Amino acid sequence: MQTARLPRLDLRRLIILLAMLSGLITLGIGFYASYKVQRDSLIGSTLAANRAYAAKLADGTELFFHSAQQQLAVSAENIAAQFSDNDVLNEEARRLRRQTDSFNAIVITSAQGEVLATAPNTGLLVGQKLNSPGALRALAKREPLISSPYTSALGTLVILISHPIVASDGTYLGYIGGVISLRERNILHSMLGEHFYQDGSYLYAVDQSRRLLYHPQPKRLGTVVAENEVIDRVLQGESGSLRVINSQGVDMLAGYAASPAAGWGIVAQRPTADTLQPLDDLMLKVIRQTAPLALLTLLCIWGLATLITRPLSQLAQRASEMDAPNSAERIQRIRSWYFEAAQLKRAMQLGINLLHQRIGKLNLDAQTDPLTGLHNRRGLTLALEMLASEGRSFAVIALDIDHFKRINDTHGHDVGDTVIRQMAGLMTTCSRDADILCRSGGEEFLMLLPNTTLDSALLVAERLRTSVELEQIPVVGNITVSLGIAVWPMHASNIERVLKLADAALYRAKQNGRNRSEIAEPDQYSPEDSKPDA
Repeated sequence: MQTARLPRLDLRRLIILLAMLSGLITLGIGFYASYKVQRDSLIGSTLAANRAYAAKLADGTELFFHSAQQQLAVSAENIAAQFSDNDVLNEEARRLRRQTDSFNAIVITSAQGEVLATAPNTGLLVGQKLNSPGALRALAKREPLISSPYTSALGTLVILISHPIVASDGTYLGYIGGVISLRERNILHSMLGEHFYQDGSYLYAVDQSRRLLYHPQPKRLGTVVAENEVIDRVLQGESGSLRVINSQGVDMLAGYAASPAAGWGIVAQRPTADTLQPLDDLMLKVIRQTAPLALLTLLCIWGLATLITRPLSQLAQRASEMDAPNSAERIQRIRSWYFEAAQLKRAMQLGINLLHQRIGKLNLDAQTDPLTGLHNRRGLTLALEMLASEGRSFAVIALDIDHFKRINDTHGHDVGDTVIRQMAGLMTTCSRDADILCRSGGEEFLMLLPNTTLDSALLVAERLRTSVELEQIPVVGNITVSLGIAVWPMHASNIERVLKLADAALYRAKQNGRNRSEIAEPDQYSPEDSKPDA
């Protein structure tokens, strides 16, 4: 019977293939990780920049409206005593119109809405009674107002900023108003229109009716924007940033801020594609620059693979010459070379260990709170999973710094961070090496005490509470903490339940006067309980 011929395994080609495949995978992972990090960084920085820019323009819009109302208030006071003198009214209207570029027109009316003076004075409106929405609202309210945008008699989109004119005896005489056309040049239009970025970003402003009051495309002025989450938020008075698909179906990175004086929303946004385009170009350049080096590396790998596999090939060849007189000497020489190969393997193992150490450090960083060095929520989750898998009982101490918001409000967040770091140091001092210390968020902390009874946990909690109370912290002085204690599985068989019971005990400690420790009550649980102020 003919013996099947086994294919000869070419180790040199196998090593070359593995090296090339590993290199390509590593290179691909490196490119992907670099691209992902740079992409997230670009998106984050663009969102932050747009938010800051929108907030700046919203503040500028607020200042503009306050300044315009102040100008009208001064003019109203100046003409109140001579309201019956048309020359005085016309002169004041002209002066206010020429004084700044705030208004496109000035109008002075009587208490019945009859136009007494205008600037520029075309004579078309004098003597007529205004019935525009802005005029009617100003006459009805008789107080300083900024009207909602409306279409004027001339068919332009305008807003009216008005101030009542009141005689010395309190009689309402009429109002003086500044008309701002949203389609014509004025200070407001210039402020919103001067956008210095040449990167595809732009601004727009909307009113409470979702109507566009400013937009770089003039034909869109006055149109109502459909569903848009950014507009929903900014018209609720919020400020922030968001990646959103706008009403035109374009992926945008938007920053937004509210202008409460007029009820407007200011949005600065940039297409996501424009933001990422420089990164795409950069990655293509990196690939072009890397390609020659990658080819050279592959050639080096080919040569090194040949060099590395030669001793093994010689060893295989010498194995077929066992009967040769000098075969032992030859094998001995090859074995020496093989020893060097073993050393290389050891070096590779050391390299892998170093990589694992770095990965371990990255995992540790991902589980550590950067401010305190304690475990974060992710570290807490892993610790709980480990304790549960081992079946070890443990005590939970939930603690919270009393009146921490007052510390931040009084001394600032830098001092608040100092207090949190000091708190972490005291927790470390009052705990064992085996204990797991976590910062669960803000001024809230957790201590997991493996193999600890309820009485021992209470002693630890009281020792920590006393240490905190006696600690002198620069600037702040003394602080206190409230603590809640629960034990797994004594209080509940479910770990999440035990954490909630400890949390509930903490809130009860705050409700009972703070600066105290409370033990959980397994039979009482109210998920609707609200947290007291810290």
